[in-house]
Amino acid sequence: MNKFAAPARQLVETMRAAAHGEPARTVSFGGAPGSNSHKAMGEYAPDGLPLPCYGFTDAIDAVKTGLADRALIPIENSQHGRVADIHFMLPESGLAIVAEHFLPIHHALMALPGADVASMEAVYSHPQALGQSRHFLGERGLVPLAHADTAGAAAYVAEVGEARFGAIAPAIAAQLYGLEILAERVEDAADNMTRFVALAREPLDVSGMDPEGTMTTFIFEVKNIPAALYKALGGFATNGVNMTKLESYQKGTSFSASMFYADILGVPGDPAVDRAMEELAFHCRELRVLGSYTVARERG
Repeated sequence: MNKFAAPARQLVETMRAAAHGEPARTVSFGGAPGSNSHKAMGEYAPDGLPLPCYGFTDAIDAVKTGLADRALIPIENSQHGRVADIHFMLPESGLAIVAEHFLPIHHALMALPGADVASMEAVYSHPQALGQSRHFLGERGLVPLAHADTAGAAAYVAEVGEARFGAIAPAIAAQLYGLEILAERVEDAADNMTRFVALAREPLDVSGMDPEGTMTTFIFEVKNIPAALYKALGGFATNGVNMTKLESYQKGTSFSASMFYADILGVPGDPAVDRAMEELAFHCRELRVLGSYTVARERG
């Protein structure tokens, strides 16, 4: 917690103290107060207690150690793709995905009171936010500088106290850290959206879940033989199971095998899903279900 810039520390400590007494109501997230993750947490669990953590790993550890009941972690953005390293963190965490939440993303450019864009040199923010605002920054010749999170960048700019630096963060961060908004909605796409997943120590009980309204997430590694992926995925087509996401990522440094992250509509226990997963497992060296949970937004 002491890694936050000074303007954020008091807020963090106040929230931490409140959450400490009621871990069953606490939801951890990566980022300073005022971040998009904080906003998403408030929407996902309106009656929950926020526990700001410096990074995603800290937020996950809070659940693992019992400081929080759940962690809310951004997994992908409609404009900038998947959040870096998240596909490694999810399976390594040992936690289960129990929900998803979608948050429209709107960024604001903020700086010290009296500062102006013309004299600004560089802007701090999370790499995702910088990537989502790259046209805005490029057109104004502003150098993007990476920070751990958006609101944390705003707190850092307030702490540094130099008008040549700005931050891209949710508008509420300007109010929290005494900054002035110079431009609103600086994101390059009007339909900018981030998907979050909620992680808990135990998976949900899938019995009674509606297959048509349930998402199941899993990772797998196919055997290193010709057409292994084609054969592995055939069972989803023949059993009528809709796969809404399939992404590959490298495991280790050998580049000899790829891991795959997948989302399907359906739930284990449904005969069609079970048949598809059984066929997938036959062609895999590793297969692990990360969780089944209610669909928060229709696909397609």
